[in-house]
Amino acid sequence: MTTPIALTIAGSDSSGGAGIQADLKTFAALGVFGASVITALTAQNTQGVSGIHAVPAEFVTAQIDAVFSDLAVAAVKIGMVAQPASIDAIVAGLTRWAPKHVVLDPVMVATSGDRLLAQEAVEALRTKLIPRALVITPNLPEAAALLDEPVAVSEAAIENQGQRLLAMGCQAVLIKGGHGQGAESIDYLIDAKGTIALAAPRIATENTHGTGCSLSSAIAAGLAKGHNLETAVRNAKDWVSAAIAAADRFSVGHGHGPIHHFHRFY
Repeated sequence: MTTPIALTIAGSDSSGGAGIQADLKTFAALGVFGASVITALTAQNTQGVSGIHAVPAEFVTAQIDAVFSDLAVAAVKIGMVAQPASIDAIVAGLTRWAPKHVVLDPVMVATSGDRLLAQEAVEALRTKLIPRALVITPNLPEAAALLDEPVAVSEAAIENQGQRLLAMGCQAVLIKGGHGQGAESIDYLIDAKGTIALAAPRIATENTHGTGCSLSSAIAAGLAKGHNLETAVRNAKDWVSAAIAAADRFSVGHGHGPIHHFHRFY
């Protein structure tokens, strides 16, 4: 029996709702064995981030090599990278081990509004990491920040931004519509063949902590199980939508609570 294995390279969320913790919960919920490389420790809860401690780049390298030298990693999800030195370590590791599928969630700002990526690291993210990705998964503000322009508000503007992000070297872009308006949350999957709009009802809840982390991890889990990208994205969106819909079953913290990763089980 072959065990699908996915690796998350991301930051730790001490409150358990986002980051590495959300990624590993997602992998487990979707039947994939999860490994992790931690790039940063955050002192964080549902109300905000009170501290960030970046992991030294050489130790990021050590974690990457330890995992890949032993585990048959089928897909990689990259989240919070924190600093330029970590980006260099990750790019070198991807070059060394050449994983088949890389999902990049360009984490720049937390749900609470706290910055998670050093300003000086943005250019390295654009030029070094994005070209290594099969798909990148920015939300509307992140897509705008990567392009240094205002947040897109129309479908045409979103597609235009997606095409220009595609030109940075990745194979596909999934622009997430969770920050948009209207009765539906529409994500746009854009690649060389065109655009696919994926709509789901917008759910009225404050408990959305970890949504972006979990979506990108769910995509990586699908890829690790052998699904093509469109199938992996569709399944991931359906799963995350259900996890958001079930989030109010929890009472966790006093701010933006977590989504319910294990909604299928309890």
